[in-house]
Amino acid sequence: MNKISHFVIIIFLMTAACSANAAIDRLEVRPTDIDRELATASGPHVIFREKDDSQAPLLIFLPGTGGETVVTAKTERAFIDTALAQGYRVIILSYIDTPAVAQVCTLQVSAQDPACAEKVRQKRIFGDDTTGLIRDRAKDAIVPRLTMLLNHLAKSDAQGHWEKYLEGDRPRWSSIVLSGQSQGGGMAAFLAKRYLVAGVIDFSGGWDMRSRNQIASWYAVPGATPSQRLFGTFHVKEHFAKQIAASYEAMQFPADHQFALDKPVRNPAANNPGHGEGASNPAYREIWAAILSELLPHKPSN
Repeated sequence: MNKISHFVIIIFLMTAACSANAAIDRLEVRPTDIDRELATASGPHVIFREKDDSQAPLLIFLPGTGGETVVTAKTERAFIDTALAQGYRVIILSYIDTPAVAQVCTLQVSAQDPACAEKVRQKRIFGDDTTGLIRDRAKDAIVPRLTMLLNHLAKSDAQGHWEKYLEGDRPRWSSIVLSGQSQGGGMAAFLAKRYLVAGVIDFSGGWDMRSRNQIASWYAVPGATPSQRLFGTFHVKEHFAKQIAASYEAMQFPADHQFALDKPVRNPAANNPGHGEGASNPAYREIWAAILSELLPHKPSN
């Protein structure tokens, strides 16, 4: 049993009670409202915050490949509600999520360039000119988009005091928990290699490979975020469950921070059964609540 499971039932009951009393504001901001030259990508940024939550930590959720943000706000609503009840604000960030890393860095391409996946993620997250295999512009990368959004919210939603999530011209990473599904989960984990973030919740976060039998080397590169702040889930019926589990091991997620989910899959006829369950199936609400509680600012890193 994971050690955080000892606290799961209590946390879950507290979450449900808080959620019933919360008054939540929802905002939508199109990337082109901030900068007309930004790519439309996966829809508007979708923002949730409780009224008068001036001390709330911020949770960023990055959808998976082809994940429209407005759809994500529905399919992952149980997870979002759990985060809100724990005291977080939530941003579902719109970013360029197609083509997928695995679609660009095929085994044939990776045989010629084993660092392909790392280069694609670096360009899509930070805007670095590391590869010509994707055409993402620098300003369309995840970190510039998030920075622009936070600056925009600081001006357009003054009561929200969004400036507290900024440190000069960059996000205040120590106040931000990163999460994401599939490609988005991998982006969250990759970003946490460079910056010391408040935490990572990686839902089936990709299976970057450098060869047919080897996961990408970037997973094992030491990162800025302590391993005690890293959590990951995957479903045992996913096609790439073995590779995802190997990536969590390589990133040194503590054993009790890795969740091999095994509840019945809601859509067993899907192309990849179980792949979206970790962030969307309410059956895992208790796990979400325990992880989110563990990542709250008052919890020390080891």
